[in-house]
Amino acid sequence: MAAVSTPEREAFYKKIDGENMTALWTVMSDLITPEPKSGCRPHLWQFAAIRDYMIEAGRLITAKEAERRVLILENPGLRGQSKITTSLYAGVQMVIPGDVAPAHRHSQSALRFVLEGKGAFTTVEGERTLMQPGDFIITPSMTWHDHGNETSDPMFWLDGLDIPLVQFLDASFAQGSQEDQQKVARPSGDSFARYGHNLLPVDAKRRSRTSPIFNYPYSYTREALESAKRSEEWDACHGLKLKFSNPETGDFAMPTIGTFIQLLPKGFKTARYRSTDATVFTAIEGRGRSRIGDQIFEWGPRDLFVVPSWQWVSHEPDEDAVLFSFSDRPVQEKLDLFREDRGNA
Repeated sequence: MAAVSTPEREAFYKKIDGENMTALWTVMSDLITPEPKSGCRPHLWQFAAIRDYMIEAGRLITAKEAERRVLILENPGLRGQSKITTSLYAGVQMVIPGDVAPAHRHSQSALRFVLEGKGAFTTVEGERTLMQPGDFIITPSMTWHDHGNETSDPMFWLDGLDIPLVQFLDASFAQGSQEDQQKVARPSGDSFARYGHNLLPVDAKRRSRTSPIFNYPYSYTREALESAKRSEEWDACHGLKLKFSNPETGDFAMPTIGTFIQLLPKGFKTARYRSTDATVFTAIEGRGRSRIGDQIFEWGPRDLFVVPSWQWVSHEPDEDAVLFSFSDRPVQEKLDLFREDRGNA
């Protein structure tokens, strides 16, 4: 029952406002809501349009001037905040031939999911990896990283970071390097060779909550999906959905961002599903559509879309499709806040 406004009460509220106080009973319904209430809205970005704008940006500013040549995907309900959900940031980065995105490091953890191009590189803590479409690459918190492109074609990838979460916690630190590119100290593929085959060095000491693998190649990811497909491990709400994991712990690959890959076969329409973790999706293969709430979004390869917290979503591919997605689910699970509803499954 809402408190009725009276002249005496309004005078009281004004008086305590001058002392930097507010009466809880006037705001409780906005603070503690019966269900998640967010300004985040469903939206889809077509990669073709993003790509055209990025090519134009490439003529306007160098990667070194910009430090990172990225177009931020701003949620239409959160404009001006550099957010795709209330807790996550997303952007599309382009590195053109000859570019060097200079070395820096920061508190924020980052993921890269390669959308287009082959052979550009990213270097993380002295290990360089060549990037291929569908690769999922991690830049852990406070690790040195730089990017470059020595090929003849532009390279595009999706950036996902926990910037809003770190900003909310007032825990941001950043540092630039005197050198544009860090020295390569380990052979390409070193981390995957050490940790990517279900074998760990016997005396390995856990240094971070982030996976020691920093590049999960798409060829291995696709093979894992095909293995699950042969076993017909279909889920009514997700098709075949796998999480990228930390081989040291079995937990999510990143402590603040959950990353997933799912296969939706032609003719498979998922049951309705909703969860508290607002989720960003991109298609790496196939075409189809997703119903989010009462809106339908048609997507194709490299298009990106966002599903807000606690909104119903279902997917219907026109052909075999593979979707990559990320959310803040690891944080919600650790805080006992994650909830899901499988609808008619």
